[in-house]
Amino acid sequence: MPTSTQPVGKGQTSSQGTLPKLIEEDIQGLNEILRGLLVRTGATAALIMDIGGFLITSQGESGIYDLTSIAALTSGAFMANQTIAGLVTNTHFDSFFQQGEQTSLYVGCVDEYCLLTVIFEARVKVGTVKYFAVTAVRLLAQQLQVAKERMPGAGLDLSVLNRADTQSLFRRGT
Repeated sequence: MPTSTQPVGKGQTSSQGTLPKLIEEDIQGLNEILRGLLVRTGATAALIMDIGGFLITSQGESGIYDLTSIAALTSGAFMANQTIAGLVTNTHFDSFFQQGEQTSLYVGCVDEYCLLTVIFEARVKVGTVKYFAVTAVRLLAQQLQVAKERMPGAGLDLSVLNRADTQSLFRRGT
């Protein structure tokens, strides 16, 4: 697993290990991008998670999957791929693909804090998912950048989140 100074995405390093503070409009923007990706690809579900595997938001047929577990496990798989990248003298792999008989999975790095996961039926071509995921990743990164610029230095470490009291996460920033 990376330490706080190792590369964690797109050649960037993490000094805080936190997401920008997200407000309701940020989540709505992320959801809109995910919905557009689903329409363009015919995928079943799309989710965005922080690099530590905590689910931020999802769209699609999420009721048929345990998205919390998928987020945690795909994050771990992504970090394992980053370790493999180092072993084969690459600095970073920005995505990976898991092909199944009925369902496949595409995971891409959004920025130093977030990953995108797309779940799709095997009949959907991975090239289609990859093609549209590139645009979605760029748009997701832009939405997260807006949040960073709104409150520079303010961040969220989801690993210390009090799940019994999440109200403070979705208050409008000052």
